Amino acid sequence: MINDPPLIRLRRHVPRPTPEQVRALQGTPTGYIVDALQGRAALVCTVKPVVPEQAEFCGVALPCYVGPADNLAVFAALPLIQKGDVVVAAADGYREAAVVGDLVLGMARNQGAVGFVTDGCVRDVPGIREVGLPCFASGITPNSPVRNGPGTVNLPIVVAGQTVAAGDIVIGDTEGVVVIPYDLIDAVIVSLEGIRAAEAALLARVAAGLGVPEWVEKLYQDGRVQEV
Repeated sequence: MINDPPLIRLRRHVPRPTPEQVRALQGTPTGYIVDALQGRAALVCTVKPVVPEQAEFCGVALPCYVGPADNLAVFAALPLIQKGDVVVAAADGYREAAVVGDLVLGMARNQGAVGFVTDGCVRDVPGIREVGLPCFASGITPNSPVRNGPGTVNLPIVVAGQTVAAGDIVIGDTEGVVVIPYDLIDAVIVSLEGIRAAEAALLARVAAGLGVPEWVEKLYQDGRVQEV
């Protein structure tokens, strides 16, 4: 027998990256972040911007677990939002009801949030566009949730294939959402210096006419490509 859990379990005091760390990552393409994290950092491809022209954000994760067809944890998270936070709501991928709509997103924006991400659905797209808060979801439905709980706030969650903990940095753009674990923030910032330089150098070579990279030519020269 399972005892009834508390409606919400939350943690108030959590690690946070410095403003300097966040600024160092702002405007970085999500693909660069993935490269700095060995090719794996993005939420599954179904999580996309609800309003494509409102896709870019970079902020500190405020994770909450809402579960299917519920959003009590999002409301419980509102008082904990700090300026620059990204509310990340795990709904177990449930897509038969919306997690939030434009009104809740407006409240989160008013509290200082810079983004909202869920593996569930949202509703009220015209209003979301008016609110202007970048919102990523796996779908849209007018069906509404309940506020029953249980749920969690500022405890680790798994959302769309990625673990998200309080204090992680979350970045979104038109290609998707990536997560930088708190303990890896400085390492990613350092790695990005080389990644940006390499991307710029290769871009210049492609613009100048590069058609076949040297490593592909070497495959032929070494006999590792065989005609059949």
